[in-house]
Amino acid sequence: MAIRPIFFDTETTGTNPKGDRIVELAAYDPVRAVSFEQLINPGIPIPPETIAVHQITDEMVKDAKDFAAVAKDFIAFCDGDIALIAHNADSFDVPFVQHECKRNGVELPAHWLYIDSLKWSRKYRKDLPRHSLQFLRQTYGIQANQAHRALNDVMVLYEVFTAMTDDLSIEEIARLLGKTALLPAAPVEQIPTTPERVLQLF
Repeated sequence: MAIRPIFFDTETTGTNPKGDRIVELAAYDPVRAVSFEQLINPGIPIPPETIAVHQITDEMVKDAKDFAAVAKDFIAFCDGDIALIAHNADSFDVPFVQHECKRNGVELPAHWLYIDSLKWSRKYRKDLPRHSLQFLRQTYGIQANQAHRALNDVMVLYEVFTAMTDDLSIEEIARLLGKTALLPAAPVEQIPTTPERVLQLF
């Protein structure tokens, strides 16, 4: 059975997965044409400088589920043989999800594959001066959206990645990215504590 792509994105309280928390998790399954979008109560205040980026406030998340509950819903959404695709997944989204799962005693499915669309762009669009999601959106003529809200970014990523990879299968994309794309992301202990994410680029 072919691997099913699921595009996902997180919004967080900051850039350090060890100390910061996820405040929104969203995903889109283009095969089933269904989406997932949930705010998360992080249990800590959201800094004003971060609110300025994604516009998610303490008031918006105060009655939301905690990460453990949302993670269970997300795992159910990602049933079967899937590949999770995010922009800067390896340095940001995946480490955040892994740290949150470790903190909350949630076990991630070991068979999940992870594909970083930023690495694909850097490898196969070396002609471009930048590789941020919004720059790629402009490059491929995709309509503007509300950047830095998770589901909006997910839908842009889906269109961008589809344009970049054309009709390649997930298996072929993983092969072209190298063997590591076929393996689960690194254990939490191996994750860098300072993800290479610059907010103004994403």
